[in-house]
Amino acid sequence: MEKIVIGRFDKADFPALHLNDIAIKIDTGAYSSSIHCENIKEVDDELHCTFLDAEHPLYNGKAFIFKDYDIVFVRSSNGIIQKRYLVRTNIRLFGKVFKISLSLSDRQEMRYPVLIGRKFLTKKFIVDTELVDVSFNLK
Repeated sequence: MEKIVIGRFDKADFPALHLNDIAIKIDTGAYSSSIHCENIKEVDDELHCTFLDAEHPLYNGKAFIFKDYDIVFVRSSNGIIQKRYLVRTNIRLFGKVFKISLSLSDRQEMRYPVLIGRKFLTKKFIVDTELVDVSFNLK
């Protein structure tokens, strides 16, 4: 598979979640990918959470229920290990749909609601930090 050049920031669609043009940050320093959610709780073998993105009033506060999820332990950039929930979904970039695993985390202090890490990028993308919105501009 030929690698695609992606910039440090872009916008992506998450078709299974019915989210479009969501701002993403490409972070080669992060191993895993994550999405900004709050009110994350397990209820009767289901995972309930609320997606947050102030730039998208249509999606901000959108509730999700996942029946298939895992629990993982993630070491944050400051070295603290956190218990997080992991969901599998898909992401559309450059007109292609890829499978992706996302940990649910409170990224309230962060500028971008989705962080894309090395686990997803490896073997598919090359990151050029001078570029932004490469995939989005091809739409």
